[in-house]
Formats: sequence, C-alpha cells, structure tokens
Amino acid sequence: MNVLAPVLRSEWAKIRSVRSLLVALSAAFVASVGVTVLVHAMVGRAEADEADFEAVYSSYFGLNFGHIAAVCFGVMAVAGEYAGGGIRLSLAAVPRRGVFWAGKLLVLGAAALPVGLATGFGCFLGAQALLGEYGVGLGTPGALRSAVGCGVYLALLTVFSAGVAAVVRSQVGALSVLTPVVFLISPVFAGVSGIGKVVAFLPDRAGQQILHPVPEGPLGAWSGLGVMALWTALAAAAGWWSLSRRDA
Repeated sequence: MNVLAPVLRSEWAKIRSVRSLLVALSAAFVASVGVTVLVHAMVGRAEADEADFEAVYSSYFGLNFGHIAAVCFGVMAVAGEYAGGGIRLSLAAVPRRGVFWAGKLLVLGAAALPVGLATGFGCFLGAQALLGEYGVGLGTPGALRSAVGCGVYLALLTVFSAGVAAVVRSQVGALSVLTPVVFLISPVFAGVSGIGKVVAFLPDRAGQQILHPVPEGPLGAWSGLGVMALWTALAAAAGWWSLSRRDA
C-alpha cells in the first residue's frame, strides 16, 4: 500500500488538473439527471397511464446520454496520456507498470462511483417527484437497489472503457470500438429472435439489469452486474497486457 499511495495521489492530481476530464465526469451526472427530469416534466404523467409503464426503470431514461460521458471519461484519462506523450513521464516516475495501472484504474473507478451514485439517486428522486401520484419511493422493491446499482454500473463502465483505451491507445480508436458495443448493438438487436439472448450478455445490457425492479431476459439484477464486472476485469487485464508488453 505504501508503494501504491503516491500513485493514487498522482493519478487523482491528473484528473483534477485536466479540465476535460472533470467536464466529462460532471457531464455523466448533468446529462443523466437533466434529460430524465426534462422528459418526465414533459411526458412523464402521460406515459404513466400506459399499462406497461415501469416507474423505477423509467427514472434512468437520461442514463442513455450520461453513460456516453462515462465512456469518454475513461477513454480520455488513458488514451489522452498516449496522445500527448505523457505516458512516458508517468512510467518514468512509476517504472513498475502493474502498480501504475492498478493505481490509475482504482482512481478512475473511485472518481466515477460517487458521481454515479449521485446520478442514480438524482435520476430516481427527480423522476418520481415529477410523476406525482404515479411516483414511487425508495422503499419500493428494487428502487434502492437500482439507484445504488446505477453508481456501480457507471464506475464499471468507466474502468471498462479505460481498459479498451489502453489496448487501442487512441481516443478516436477506442471510441470507435466502444460506440457500437455500448450504444448501438444492444438497442438494435435486443429484440431480434436468437440474437437477443446473446446481446443480453454484452456489458451494457447485462449491467443495466440492475436498474429494473424485475430484470428482463436470462440475467438477474446482480448476475447481470456480475457479467459486466467480468467484462470490466477482462478489459482491465487486456489493458495491463498491452501496457506491459508494448513500448510507451
């Protein structure tokens, strides 16, 4: 831990000193809560009259926009060092690449988690307040779990994105890989017979099961988050392999 502590302080200083990283991290909260509140203020009660309306899951409508910011935060924090050559200075200061990589991922996850938790509770409470008599409280089955799970989901998504960025070593390249995986494949193919069962195990689809009071598909709330955690671990391991085997 004595070896890791200076790395953690250094990585945290990088996040605090780079404005684009702070903007991306803040945007995850602002976009998610802002879009959720705006949508519920405009059409929330009208949607609540429909038979298949799910008050808890509808609270996270804005997350479709907010998790774009979480992906960008993870990608920029890693690939940005390669773009500016800062990775050479970082590795000169911390020659033990395993310690450097562990410190970076810990700080990224720790920074994203509280923002994610604030996002989850902000989305839920804001949406339910605007639903009026249709709204539910945190005591509703699955509600508290969904708000906490939103925070964990965004933290895992950030670390997953950082792992991919370490392999690709390019902001544009990493986003070119992550955009279809996280934002396109699941919405397009989720309802397709046969393919939908496979899509359910993709990181975004699996992780978002935690937001449903009654999860959909083959994965449950926690098992879905577990699948996403496995994807995140694989991406982190791939990033470590790339960092340890390739020149900076």
